[in-house]
Amino acid sequence: MKIHPTASIDPSAQIGDDVEIGAFTVVGEDAVIGNGTRLRPHVVIEAYVTLGSGCDVFSGAVLGGIPQDRKFKGEKSFLVIGDNNIIREHVTIHRAAGAGNQTLIGDNNLIMAYCHVGHNCLIGSGITMANMTGISGHVEVEDRANFGGFVGVHQFVRIGKLAMIGGYSKVVQDIPPFMMGDGRPCKVLDLNVIGLRRSGVSSPVRGDLKQAYKLLYRSQMNMSQALENIENEVNPSVERDYLLDFIRNIRFGSNGRQLDAPR
Repeated sequence: MKIHPTASIDPSAQIGDDVEIGAFTVVGEDAVIGNGTRLRPHVVIEAYVTLGSGCDVFSGAVLGGIPQDRKFKGEKSFLVIGDNNIIREHVTIHRAAGAGNQTLIGDNNLIMAYCHVGHNCLIGSGITMANMTGISGHVEVEDRANFGGFVGVHQFVRIGKLAMIGGYSKVVQDIPPFMMGDGRPCKVLDLNVIGLRRSGVSSPVRGDLKQAYKLLYRSQMNMSQALENIENEVNPSVERDYLLDFIRNIRFGSNGRQLDAPR
């Protein structure tokens, strides 16, 4: 380990092998830092944070701060971050509200400077989050989603895998998997063909998803009719079925957000 003498590490913290901790960095109570992780100068790791192996956390980041939630009463909750994440300058990620609950971040994410991830979020793996993106509480972001800069995401929104959100967007409803969204409010504009290709989705399946996109967003059908036509006309695949299930689940929530309990 390479720990700067000005770093402050709580005696209860667990520090893995080959960890580097920079000047004036703070590691709090019961924190766990995985092997080979680097905490640069002036990082704050609050209590009850687990940070995986091979992560690189840049100056000014604060991980595990208490949630910005009026219902929070000081209960013990957690932030769990996976392996090989790059967390840039002044990122804030909050632990969960509710005793025993967790905010979860997966592996291999790039979270750029000044981004925020709120309490009780479930963030997948392989995600790129550009500067100043703000994720409100109770949001779910699935694997390999991409955000442009200055995006704001409403609480309880679900963003599907391989979705792409344009910069400066205001996301107040779920964005289905494989889609590109943009605007204020954010609307689905096209299929994320490049992302699908880079992820190894075959050309025939990409074509089928394009057909599904057109039925959903470029036909004169309502959503129920479009879903029925996709099931009948578009070739079955794991991706097609996942898209159908995602969109069907939206009706169980509120205001276009399947995670938001009906009022």
